Amino acid sequence: MSQLQAILKYQEVDGKLFKLENELAESEERKKYAKLRKFLKTAPEKLDALDLKANTLKAEAAAITKKYEQLEATLKDFENLDELIGGGADIAFYKKKAQSVFEQLKKLKADLNAVIANIKATDEEYKDLKKKVIAAQKQYDGAKKAYEDLETTKTEERDAIKAELSTLAKEIDSAFLSRYQVKRKEIAFPIVVQAVGTRCPYCSNEFSIVARGNLANGVDCEMCKKIVFN
Repeated sequence: MSQLQAILKYQEVDGKLFKLENELAESEERKKYAKLRKFLKTAPEKLDALDLKANTLKAEAAAITKKYEQLEATLKDFENLDELIGGGADIAFYKKKAQSVFEQLKKLKADLNAVIANIKATDEEYKDLKKKVIAAQKQYDGAKKAYEDLETTKTEERDAIKAELSTLAKEIDSAFLSRYQVKRKEIAFPIVVQAVGTRCPYCSNEFSIVARGNLANGVDCEMCKKIVFN
């Protein structure tokens, strides 16, 4: 068997493994298990972030409340306004000052209401996420087992394919096999194709004169990245 024939035979058998792996990867059992696993892995960080956000907002609300109370206390300056006016004080000055205080209080109250609303929304988001975490934890073990059971049904078939691949690999140059395995992770199957004239059969890219001279050893197509032989 020539090196190219051995490679193509290896790929033919590997195609069966590739199909089996895809069936498992695209199965509803794996999708559910992977989704739950990912959610439970990221949820603690999200809960901590929401907790931190809530505490930050509460501190902000406390600061606004304190500022509001301090500013509200300045209104006591106007309790004796009649006496001040009677003593010749400028009423326009006090009216302007009082108006400024009221405007600041109005703004602080609006800011406080906005922060309180944000705190409430954050608290609801935290509670909702917590419920989802509890629900996911209850489903996780069952989803994991369902996927593992599905994998088990494919074990015999997968082991037989791998055993055949191991035998075929002995007839292929180890350097090329390593190159093949790297490509397998990077591009869509098939990995190795045979040129049609001076073109890649997969994407119709035409090879340069230099590349044509190396087709016997396999050339990486510049367009689709497949390994092309003549």
